[in-house]
Amino acid sequence: MKTGEAPNSLGFLRVSEQEEQLYLALLRDRDDTTGHDPATLTRVLELGIVVRTTSGGLRALSPKRTLERLIEHQVGQLKDGLQETARLNKVAEHLSADGTPADAPGPLNPVVQQIEGLEAVRSVIDEVTFFAHTENLTTNPVGVLSAESIEISRPIDLRILRRGVRMRTLMASACLQDEKTIAYLRELATRGAEIRISAHPLERMIICDRAVALTPLDPDNTARGALLTREPGLVSTVVSLFERMWAAGQELPEEALPSLTETERRILETLYVVDKDETGARQLNMALRTYRKYVARLMDRLDADNRFQAALRARERGWI
Repeated sequence: MKTGEAPNSLGFLRVSEQEEQLYLALLRDRDDTTGHDPATLTRVLELGIVVRTTSGGLRALSPKRTLERLIEHQVGQLKDGLQETARLNKVAEHLSADGTPADAPGPLNPVVQQIEGLEAVRSVIDEVTFFAHTENLTTNPVGVLSAESIEISRPIDLRILRRGVRMRTLMASACLQDEKTIAYLRELATRGAEIRISAHPLERMIICDRAVALTPLDPDNTARGALLTREPGLVSTVVSLFERMWAAGQELPEEALPSLTETERRILETLYVVDKDETGARQLNMALRTYRKYVARLMDRLDADNRFQAALRARERGWI
């Protein structure tokens, strides 16, 4: 490295020097990509270390979140590569007792299967989505996702999106009233998922590549199990039902700006440019104790671990 030349600190995470320099420029609040290759901008957006705000600007994630995102990306790529190698080499089929492909219809894998129990259903979902190549269609008639459900779904959903599989998800309108659910849906949307909201009753289903479909044994008690079908006629019927429900749905609404007071907005702006609470309080001609109370409340609203992260998240969301 030449003297005075900036090190490529993120090179070990497969971020080029040009990509890192663009990220650092945006981290320093230079919302100007002049002089940077458009392909570099596209790449940092794909990596998720730079995001577009609701106002159309660009914001860099905090260093901590950037490292988490890049590490997650590398681990995901490694896992996907190993799984794809296993699939192409038909490892599961070779390990089966009689050499029959693990997911092929037959005496042990009929075109219509009854899957009993929630854990068995989750295992089947993981398997069929793993083998999806082009499209994954899902509905959620309840609309609200529990923390446990999100934790289970996230690695599966992100794996699908990383592999370039088209994901369309239709949610009941109750999701709009649940902060955790809507936050997760927005996370998926930023990764490329298509999300729609339905005000009409939905039928629960999962469809992969228009070749396999899962529907509940009992719509009122999904814990009982599911029916898995690979019969083309039945799958086609389920796909048609999904498309009708999808056409009646509405796009996921953009994140609304919060109702901030002028004082809260000014405090968020100081967090972005000052290092100490004393300095921020002095700039706003405010008592230090009062300033810190506002800061603590804003950090809680932004689910931030520190003041710098709160400022970045506020900028990312277009609050300031």
